[in-house]
Amino acid sequence: MRLVLIFCSLLLSAGAFSQSAAASTWQDLAKVTYEKKYDELLGFKVDVPVFAESIRAMEGKIIEISGYIVPVEGYKSHREFVFSAYPYNMCFFCGGAGPETVMEVTASEPVKYSTSRITLRGKLTLNDSNINRLMYLLTDAELVTK
Repeated sequence: MRLVLIFCSLLLSAGAFSQSAAASTWQDLAKVTYEKKYDELLGFKVDVPVFAESIRAMEGKIIEISGYIVPVEGYKSHREFVFSAYPYNMCFFCGGAGPETVMEVTASEPVKYSTSRITLRGKLTLNDSNINRLMYLLTDAELVTK
C-alpha cells in the first residue's frame, strides 16, 4: 500500500512540475522590452519588441505552454487561433495585460475551443518586424493531454 501511495505522489508531482513549467514559459516570454522605431508604411513611430537573450534562446525550439484560447473573429479554423496566458476577460485584447501575454497558434490538428486552461506544445517563432502579426507565434502546435 505504501508503495502505491509513493508511486501516486510521484506521478502527481511530475504532472504538477510539467504544468508549472509550461505556465512559467509565460514568465520567460514577459522578459521583453520595447523601443520606438519609425515605420515607413504607417508614417510614425511604433513600439518594436526587443527580446531578452533568454527568449531568443527559445526561438525555433519546441516549448510547452499553458493558457486559454481567445475567440477571435477572422481565424479560419480550430487550427489557427490566439492563445493567452489569461482567460478571455483578462487577456491583452480586453485591456487587462500586455502583448507579451498572447501568441498566434497554428495547430497541426484542430484544437476544440474550451474556456478551460489547456497546454500546447509547438515550435516558437519570434516576430519583431511584422506589425500585422503578434510577436509570438507557435507553429505545429498540438494539445498536450495529461
